[in-house]
Amino acid sequence: MNKRTFLKSLGVLAGASPFFGFNSISSESNPSTLLPKSLQKGDVVGLISPSAATADRMQFTFAKEALEALGFQVKLGENLKNRRGHLAGTDQERASDLNQMFADPTVKAIICIRGGSGAARILPLIDYKLIKNNPKPLMGYSDITALHCAIHSQTGLISFHGPNGTGSWNSFNVQAFNQLFFEKKLVQYKNEQVKGDDLVIKNNRIQVLKAGTADGKILGGNLTVLTALSGTPYYPDFKDAILYTEDIGEDPYKVDRMMSTLKLNGTLDQIKGFIFGQCSDCEPGGGYGSLSVDQVLDDYILPLNIPAYSGAMIGHISKQFIIPNGAEVRMDSTKGSIELLKPVFQS
Repeated sequence: MNKRTFLKSLGVLAGASPFFGFNSISSESNPSTLLPKSLQKGDVVGLISPSAATADRMQFTFAKEALEALGFQVKLGENLKNRRGHLAGTDQERASDLNQMFADPTVKAIICIRGGSGAARILPLIDYKLIKNNPKPLMGYSDITALHCAIHSQTGLISFHGPNGTGSWNSFNVQAFNQLFFEKKLVQYKNEQVKGDDLVIKNNRIQVLKAGTADGKILGGNLTVLTALSGTPYYPDFKDAILYTEDIGEDPYKVDRMMSTLKLNGTLDQIKGFIFGQCSDCEPGGGYGSLSVDQVLDDYILPLNIPAYSGAMIGHISKQFIIPNGAEVRMDSTKGSIELLKPVFQS
């Protein structure tokens, strides 16, 4: 039984979702790419918290002021400051804020205040038909990967893997945001490298796993969140895609387990290129020893014989690329570059 037949037997493709919530899971296994509407300075953006709660109240102020400094008016989600355990409110409350922001014609984009954990819980409660009829930019990273994956798999909408509202809005990130969202440039992403007092540049270096170039749709995000969606209707179609991943605080054996999942579910055998960002605090622990993350990547990626590199400025770092998830790109693993091939906003 193939995946489509299996899902149909559950009622998913017939519109009778086995989950509570909206019966709006796409009947398309790979919907066409949908471009969000473009942004202008002065627009209203919605600030929501679809994952974990924010403990420090000052973070709400920082996020609002950062978005205002970017040139926006800010609308706070009705449940933005809620808390239920580690979550920013109930599943219904968090999903309601997301749906309401997409439904509100005055809101032109949606920014997630933080990641953490919990976004996957609201996927059955998202109104994907509403999103498809009101395509807007959505931005965030880490746990927000669940939203990027689900929304693209169900609607084809390009969303943006980039700084959260409470993230670092340094000059690098602000310039990247302006070039992508306001200047509408076909951005080429390459690591920033600044030579210090050392003889060689050591920061933001890439490692070429397999030299070459590849064109395709760029999809991925946080490795832990991505692999947790495996086998669900919200997992993207990676056929001929460029896969990018990142993570934080995971022992190499856990990275190995997750890469094994991507191999076993067929993802790695479908992709045309691979980009590994930063795996912050992913050093081997004690005990009987451990593979390194480098060795894990070698084991799973080198046999694929596809262009691949690691060390991209993607992940839990202060300066990070804003990746349009679902966009058509060309990657060059030798140069360590990702280049947008087509506009990512409606004209």
